[in-house]
Amino acid sequence: MKESSDYISINKATWNNKTDVHIASEFYDVEGFLKGKSTLNDIELSLLGDVTGKKILHLQCHFGQDTMSLARMGAKVTGLDLSDKAIERAREFAQKLNLDASFVCCDIYEAPNFINEKFDLVFTSYGTIGWLPDLGKWANVISHFLKPNGKFIMADFHPVVWMYDNDFKEVFYSYFNIEPIIEEETGTYADTEAELHSKTVGWNHPISEILNSLLQSGLELNQFNEYDYSPYNCFNQTEEFEKGKFRIKHFENKIPMVYSILATKK
Repeated sequence: MKESSDYISINKATWNNKTDVHIASEFYDVEGFLKGKSTLNDIELSLLGDVTGKKILHLQCHFGQDTMSLARMGAKVTGLDLSDKAIERAREFAQKLNLDASFVCCDIYEAPNFINEKFDLVFTSYGTIGWLPDLGKWANVISHFLKPNGKFIMADFHPVVWMYDNDFKEVFYSYFNIEPIIEEETGTYADTEAELHSKTVGWNHPISEILNSLLQSGLELNQFNEYDYSPYNCFNQTEEFEKGKFRIKHFENKIPMVYSILATKK
């Protein structure tokens, strides 16, 4: 299937087109961020702990808000993303804010060819691995960059969420990674009214695939948590049942929406 073999160029073009729309959106609240607001959520903050003086690699960082939020917490952070437009804007913001954050543009699988360092912590969050076909290669990249006893911290949307159609009315896709998911849409989760047409190629990865990939790459699982809410209002049919916590109305607390992982390199 040609689209799946061209997934990098297709997805890169989409994220380049989305970058400025996202920066201008209320969803990303760049104005608040520039004034000092952290974009990190309690889910990942509870696993990160004190990062003062830590060297952190942030994978698939988009235009770098979480990367820079980590730098504000005292870490020395490198953000990586496929989108050259997003990385360009991330560098502009980091320079404007005078933060200890650097940015690299490359495909995640190629990262060892672009970054010649080891890190205390590798971090990734929300809407990341669905763009990757091979989690074995992904986990090996994480292991490659971690120092001995280094930590991997991840928070992402639960694969159960990706089984449903956009309005959560029916099970539309397999829970399991059986084929690429090729979609075309207008707008974006950050601005559904945006005049933007996007094509994407993605994959659904079950929890077993995620955990086994990490274990087989030499990481030890310390914590795995599941949450019945999303910290982002980026889905249809949601309600905010507590401040900053969103659920699908008709599901209430019946499905997992987010999971988190803490693992250590042996």
